[in-house]
Amino acid sequence: MTKVTTASAKSVFWECWHQGLSVRECSARAGFSHGTGNRITRAAGVARRAGAPVKNPAAVAAMIGLIKAGVSPSRAARQCGLYDALGRYWAKRLKAGFAVPVSGAGPAAPELVWQGGGVEIDMDAPPGFRLGAKERQDIALGKERGMSVSAIAEWIGRPKSTVSRELARNTDKDGTYRFLQAEQAARDRATRPKPARLADTAHRLFRYVADGLKAKRSPEQIVHRLRLEYPDDKEMHVCAETIYQAIYVHAKGELKREVEKALRSGRDKRKKHNTGEERVGRFKDEMTPISERPVEVEHRDIPGHWEGDLMLGSVKSNSAVATVVERVFRFALLAGLPNGHTAAQTEEALVPLFTSLPEQLCRSLTWDQGSEMANHLSIASRANIKIFFADPHSPWQRGTNENTNGLLRQYLPKGTDLSIYTAKDLAEIAASLNSRPRKALGWLTPAEAMAIWLGATVIIGGRVMQLPDNIKALADCCDDR
Repeated sequence: MTKVTTASAKSVFWECWHQGLSVRECSARAGFSHGTGNRITRAAGVARRAGAPVKNPAAVAAMIGLIKAGVSPSRAARQCGLYDALGRYWAKRLKAGFAVPVSGAGPAAPELVWQGGGVEIDMDAPPGFRLGAKERQDIALGKERGMSVSAIAEWIGRPKSTVSRELARNTDKDGTYRFLQAEQAARDRATRPKPARLADTAHRLFRYVADGLKAKRSPEQIVHRLRLEYPDDKEMHVCAETIYQAIYVHAKGELKREVEKALRSGRDKRKKHNTGEERVGRFKDEMTPISERPVEVEHRDIPGHWEGDLMLGSVKSNSAVATVVERVFRFALLAGLPNGHTAAQTEEALVPLFTSLPEQLCRSLTWDQGSEMANHLSIASRANIKIFFADPHSPWQRGTNENTNGLLRQYLPKGTDLSIYTAKDLAEIAASLNSRPRKALGWLTPAEAMAIWLGATVIIGGRVMQLPDNIKALADCCDDR
């Protein structure tokens, strides 16, 4: 690594860094290249987002003065035209007792550099996303003084979990934490790219894992068996995720050939895990996916195809409103679920909506994969309607319903108790929504357009209204009105 020739140049660099300047600007003011500045920040374990705007040193100084005067960090930053995050950054440093060298000749403390394994560690580097050498030194001092983890964390301005993990990772068997060795170990762990643990097919760990898979053992069983058989041999310790990565990501050669017959699932590709936001029902084998829906539905060629979803009320109330909207005419229907939205309750709310419709307007319904539709087979049978299910995390496949729900939030705000709305209230809200002129309908309302298609006469301004050209052809392609 190319070293900076003078300590004063590096002090100027860190002074500019404290002011919020970019690495390029700090390097230019210190008198060395941008690449040297990048190497200094990497060696110090700090980072700044690429392309960060140059901060005004005077504004930074004014912001720090406001924070010291008791103004909240975010408000102080905004008053000085800076980012909220910069205000919070300096507030943490002030609370932790760090110096604020926003002007002058830089840090007065002598520069301490440790040459360990050919890596330069700058003790004057400010903290970044990773723990720096100065912070590790403070952790060691706090531990030596008998301070608790919480007290050390508050002292250095870091979360308690960060300090706890650092001590657990780098404390020796005799209970001693040595910050220089910890810093060197952190740099070694951060080296990229890392070779895969199971990349060496000749290693005994690879042989053990491969034999375990052949014996129909799961990765979890292999991991715990390794710890039983080799309790003191760290080279033979591995986590289950490493085995899965070797199978699904880095699999090649012999290990790849053993994948399909080794894993109980028989998969050679990783299965996607559901997140907390994805509500997947337990009827996956029985539902009809949206990919099997007729093309006429996607093109809005024929009326009678609906999209639906639940609008949830406050968590405390457990209430909901079922919303369904017709794709061609954007005609909406609402059904209240005041006491919950289980599968049975959803069924009893939806069936009356569709049985009240003319037969030619009851062709299909597209819903998401929520558990409230677990009784979809019963709903389809009772309401005489086909039900299709959209793909997970694909709201655009029910775009008409999503748009309608957005309009309904004017009447049914988020976080409110929806059980207070009676059936009459919901009917009035639906009537209000269905009386809105729509551009897609030639500025007819959904109620008017549907009435015209069903054969009713609608007179506006003394004229008998007709469907717009984009919908007019529907009257010719549907003889079952």
